[in-house]
Amino acid sequence: MDNAIETSGGKRGFSLNGNQLKLIAILAMTVDHLTWTLFPGYQHVAWIICIHIIGRLTAPIMWFFIAEGCFYTHDRKRYLIRLFAFALISHFAYDFAFGIPFFSPSAGMFNRTSVMWSLALGASVIFITQSEKIPTVWKYVCALGACVLAFPSDWSSVAVMAPAYLYSHRGNIKKQAFDIVFWTFIYAAVYFFFLDKVYGLLQLFTCLSVPLLACYNGQRGKNKSMKWFFYYYYPAHLAALGVLRLLLHGNVPTIF
Repeated sequence: MDNAIETSGGKRGFSLNGNQLKLIAILAMTVDHLTWTLFPGYQHVAWIICIHIIGRLTAPIMWFFIAEGCFYTHDRKRYLIRLFAFALISHFAYDFAFGIPFFSPSAGMFNRTSVMWSLALGASVIFITQSEKIPTVWKYVCALGACVLAFPSDWSSVAVMAPAYLYSHRGNIKKQAFDIVFWTFIYAAVYFFFLDKVYGLLQLFTCLSVPLLACYNGQRGKNKSMKWFFYYYYPAHLAALGVLRLLLHGNVPTIF
């Protein structure tokens, strides 16, 4: 029996399988991204902020399933190739969606590419740290290097470290909940001091994902196509939002 089932309480009462949690993440993400497109920039309007709160459910669920994917994959090399290829495609879709120049360092250091880049690097860190052939000092060096490379992406270096910690605490929902709170706080602090104070506080609502993840029953779900659905849906919905952005606002950025 998988530890995740025993510790999450998924055997009794309400439970959610992997497909259901991923669907929640997809819906929350779509609502959040659509809101950025319809109402660009850091809007300090209560009801818009409330909609963005829904979107805070997505990131921790994605971190969690990167950790799960690293545990269950039968071919680490193929898994990493798929993630990095997905990150490359998503880079262009993400930048197009929000009006970010594809390659322009002068545009700033934050939110330059999608979270998929950080997640791919996070999976790499998991595999490196789990290897018995790599000296400990090089594991730290690789983790630091991955954080530097991931810094310009959505959720930045946090989306590298959070999956790694969730993997190391796999099966212990209390420790995983702490991981989510801790790394969210780091990201919220960066947002608060360097981007926008209100939206920095907004990031703390990712903690709402913890009760959902606590309901995970350790099962993937019957629909096996969901494994690929997200890979197709993520860049596709971003491309559609990019078209909508052009129609509504012209060629201007919607995330500042």
